[in-house]
Amino acid sequence: MKYAKNILETIGNTPLVQLNKVTAEVDALVLAKVETFNPGNSVKDRMAVKMIEDAEADGRLKPGGTIIEGTSGNTGMGLALAAIVKGYKCIFVISDKQSKEKSDILRAVGAKVIVCPTDVEPTDPRSYYSVSKKLGEEIPNSWYVNQYDNPSNATAHYEQTGPEIWEQTEGKITHFVVGVGTGGTISGVAKYLKEKNPNIKIWGIDTYGSVFKKYHETGIFDENEIYSYITEGIGEDILPKNVDFSLIDGFTKVTDKDAAVYTRKIALEEGIFVGNSAGAAVKGLLQLKEHFGPEDVVVVLFHDSGSRYVGKMFNDDWMRERGFLEEEITKAEDLIK
Repeated sequence: MKYAKNILETIGNTPLVQLNKVTAEVDALVLAKVETFNPGNSVKDRMAVKMIEDAEADGRLKPGGTIIEGTSGNTGMGLALAAIVKGYKCIFVISDKQSKEKSDILRAVGAKVIVCPTDVEPTDPRSYYSVSKKLGEEIPNSWYVNQYDNPSNATAHYEQTGPEIWEQTEGKITHFVVGVGTGGTISGVAKYLKEKNPNIKIWGIDTYGSVFKKYHETGIFDENEIYSYITEGIGEDILPKNVDFSLIDGFTKVTDKDAAVYTRKIALEEGIFVGNSAGAAVKGLLQLKEHFGPEDVVVVLFHDSGSRYVGKMFNDDWMRERGFLEEEITKAEDLIK
C-alpha cells in the first residue's frame, strides 16, 4: 500500500507546469514550479519543517514547547501543520496588511494570532519583528523561529527545491526567477543550481518600497527606498541573513498594480490559481524577456495559493478601490456603476 504516515510526508515533489498564454511574448520555454501542491499550499512548508527538525535536534525546541514566529501567513501555516503532528503550540505575529484569509486559516489550524501595524519601523516595539522576538524571550519553553536569519530556511531549499528543479528539467534549466522575501528560497535554490552549473542565471523579483534591488546594485541600504506597499510575501525593509546577494545575478521591481493584475491573469489564462507573489514573478519575468532565448529553460516559482487572496486580488471591489481594475468607462451610466 502507498500512503504517507502523516501529512508532513506529502511535502515536496511539486509539479513543473509549462506556461503558455501568460508568457506568450517570451521566446523561451517557461516552466512554473507550482508550490501550492504542498499540504499547506505554499513553498514555506519545506523550510518550516526543516527549521523545526533542526531546532529539535540541537535542543532549541523542547517537547511540549511553543513555536513563535512573525509571518505573513504561509510560514505560519507550515509551522502549524508540523506543530499539530509533533505536538507543539504556536503563536504567530502577522502585520495588518495581510489578508483576513491568512489569519483565519492560521486560527483554523490551532494557532494563536497577534496582529501588528504594518506602517512602523522594524525596530519599533509594535512591529511584528519586535513583538515576536519579545514573546520568544518572555514565554517559558518557547522557541522564536526567526525565518529571516535562520539558516535552516535556505538549507531546506538547497536540499529539496533546488535538486527537484534540476532533476525535473534534466539539468537543462538556464534561468531561475523567484520573488524574494526572507531570501531562503532564492539563496538555497541558487546555491544548489550554481554548484551544478555556474552559468545558470538567478533573478530576484522585488517590489517598489523594498530595499533589495538598490542594495544588490550599489551596496547601499537606502531608507528612502522604504515605503508601504500592497504586494504580499516579497520585498523587505530589512536585510535578512538568508538573502545571499552573491548568488543573485539581478533584481527587477514590479509595481503593486502589475502584481495584482498578473495574479488574476495566471488564473484566467493558465487555470493555475496562485497568489500575489506569483503575479509579481510573472510580470518580472516579462520585464526580463530580452535576457532569454529560444533554447532557454526558464523556471519561475509560484509560492502560494490564490485562496489566500480571495478577498483582495481576486475581489473586483478591492481591485477597483485601488485603481487596479482596467475598466472601459464610456458613458455616465458606466461611471455610476
